[in-house]
Amino acid sequence: MLGLSIAGGLLASGWGGDARAATVTLACGAVGIEYEDCRAAAEEWGAQTGNTVLTFPMPNNSAKRLDLYRAVMAEGTGKIDVFLIDVVWPAVVGDDLIDLRPYLGEAAKDHVQEIIENNTVDGELKAIPMFMDAGYLLYRRDLLDKYGREVPKTWDELADTARLIQEGERGEGNTELWGLVFQGRDYEGLTCNALEWIYSHGGGRIVEPDGTVTINNPRAVAALDKVAGWMGDIVSPDVLDYDEEETRYAFQAGNAVFMRNWPYVWTLLNSPLSAVSGDVGIAPLPGGSEGHAAGTLGGWQLGVSKASANPKEAADLIGFLTSRKLQKERAIEASYGPSRPDLYRDPELQAAVDFLPDVADLDFVYRPSTTTGTAYNAVSQVFSAEVHALLSGRTDAATAAQTIEGALEELKAGAW
Repeated sequence: MLGLSIAGGLLASGWGGDARAATVTLACGAVGIEYEDCRAAAEEWGAQTGNTVLTFPMPNNSAKRLDLYRAVMAEGTGKIDVFLIDVVWPAVVGDDLIDLRPYLGEAAKDHVQEIIENNTVDGELKAIPMFMDAGYLLYRRDLLDKYGREVPKTWDELADTARLIQEGERGEGNTELWGLVFQGRDYEGLTCNALEWIYSHGGGRIVEPDGTVTINNPRAVAALDKVAGWMGDIVSPDVLDYDEEETRYAFQAGNAVFMRNWPYVWTLLNSPLSAVSGDVGIAPLPGGSEGHAAGTLGGWQLGVSKASANPKEAADLIGFLTSRKLQKERAIEASYGPSRPDLYRDPELQAAVDFLPDVADLDFVYRPSTTTGTAYNAVSQVFSAEVHALLSGRTDAATAAQTIEGALEELKAGAW
């Protein structure tokens, strides 16, 4: 309902700025303190330039956000000047975004070049990264210490430790504690989690860079079957409706030993309002017996609508929001990973956010968005829906892999 109500407001309103200065409209995220950060930074730019910025919080559900964007873009009225887009969307919405190279081509050289390449479609730079991140493992350091356990390096170690602590703590009266929480709702977040499980077990990337559909293989099936076996054991069935924030709420309330999430949660978990403040650790995600552990590459980018009446000012706003100064502040105050490699060597940032490794040392797994292009959203929806069915007990891992493979082969034949 949130996405629909926002969409209705956007499509019905007639925003108009002062003729003496530009009015730029900006779509902001709203996960954690993301919207407050976005709005404050935009207002700072407005105060410096004399322009006006209208900011709007977008749905946290990425599929709903994309649907909203498409509705606004289809209208072609420029009611949103600057879109905040997922790292997997440049090829999906690129036709509706201007080429930023004439405005920010030089600045783009200061960002991680793999992301700049990701954001370049048919030779045009469609977006500049506002921040980047990857999936991480958050854990209760106090509970691991209490039970004499190390931070798990493999998923099997995680399951064993989660089960031990869950049983021990429940025996002492904490009946709400579960071993692991993650993003299990049927949406893009589940795609990210399941890709990490499969890739870390040597099961591939769902679709490989050359376009080969590889989801239906023994290692991918084994990885999915393993996680399905955790449901009701160390994972609460409630995760089937969890996104990033519901996952954080459960962990922050003290109801989980381990959590898979993005780095933005670090600041919130250690706030005075958190029940686990000071007791949280963060580490790379575990691996499987085969394959290579890695977090799904995440992050959000800023692009300008082709229908914008103020493309110069909109691009200038993006330059400000993605500047070194703002990325450093965002990392220190809210744990958002910079997309500027030099910031990882900044002494002040290193002291404030010491868990962030140098970007050169990060291990990523990429979603197959570049390979599948405009079909990516359909690819992800097919994948997450079938994984959700598996975790819900409505199918088995082998059948899920076969079903996904068949659907993706059909999409491949018609769309990429």
